[in-house]
Amino acid sequence: MLKAIKVSDFDWFLLGIAVAIAVIGAIEIYSTSLDTPFAGAYRKQLLYILLGCLGAFLVCAIDYHAILEHAPWLFGLGVFALTVLLFTRPVAGARRWFPLGFVTLQVSELVKLVIIVGVAAILAERQDKSVTWKELLKLGILVGLPAVLVALEPDLGTALTFVPIAAAGVLMVGVRVRHVATLALLGVLMLPGAWHFLRPYQRDRVKSFIHPTEDTRGSHYQATQSKIAIGSGGFWGKGMGSGTQSRLGFIPVSRADFVFASYSEEQGFVGTLFVILLYFVLLLRLLDVAQTAGDRAGSLVVVGLFQISVNVGMMIGFLPITGIPLPLMSQGGSSVLSTFLGLGMAMSVRMRRLVN
Repeated sequence: MLKAIKVSDFDWFLLGIAVAIAVIGAIEIYSTSLDTPFAGAYRKQLLYILLGCLGAFLVCAIDYHAILEHAPWLFGLGVFALTVLLFTRPVAGARRWFPLGFVTLQVSELVKLVIIVGVAAILAERQDKSVTWKELLKLGILVGLPAVLVALEPDLGTALTFVPIAAAGVLMVGVRVRHVATLALLGVLMLPGAWHFLRPYQRDRVKSFIHPTEDTRGSHYQATQSKIAIGSGGFWGKGMGSGTQSRLGFIPVSRADFVFASYSEEQGFVGTLFVILLYFVLLLRLLDVAQTAGDRAGSLVVVGLFQISVNVGMMIGFLPITGIPLPLMSQGGSSVLSTFLGLGMAMSVRMRRLVN
């Protein structure tokens, strides 16, 4: 299962880009938390980055085929953990974290990796053939059961990120038009029930996304303030620790979900463009790994990681605000660890291509 690897085979470029983004995020966390009770948060973030790098080394030393073989067990473990989590004591009105000593673990972030592995395991054998109803049913269970459990925490934003992972795999393998039409019809029929399931604040976010100018002080306040922050940074930015939108509290959770907005305000167009280019290069590298993988299973594993760009779309108004972190940059150990572990799987795919 574990295999000795050559240092020259390791994808230092991919890891280097990820570390660069993560360190920029840690610096921004330091900047936005100056003179606040969270002034030391950046130290813990740097620790998680280090642990994430070690985790990436460990995962890339494991043949990804061996990980896929254990997909059913990983899925069962993930569902069990999410179920137990619902019976724990709520923190800030939600049951999302397991306390583990001096740190807390957000299980849903790790379940994303389980879904990536599960999608790859289900679709890996589908060679040059469209996805069948049986496989779509398996994918529905794989995504639907954890999504419902995560939504009950409540964390609808993270639950919704599970869907694109499966959709990307299905589109890569191929799906018949009638299957797409049937699923679309079912989705439309389920909308009234899904709308009733949403909590009032979640409905308000959907409404504000559709009509962004109607309630800029209410449900659309967060998106409005994030766009103001991004625009107010100008060309060179206001400088480190000088972002008024974040420092004066106009941007909520500026170290986590809205770290991109606070960074853009302080570093301006130049700094924002630099970070976007880093993410773009990271995605291009993942695309190259997916295209040159030794088999379809490897490609499917890497394609599942492409949900990295969702948070930026929220900041600039392309997507509704759902409260999910920006991978690598946002404060949060679970998100950082899961992202690095996912990149470790991508590196495993690339290295097995070279070995085989």
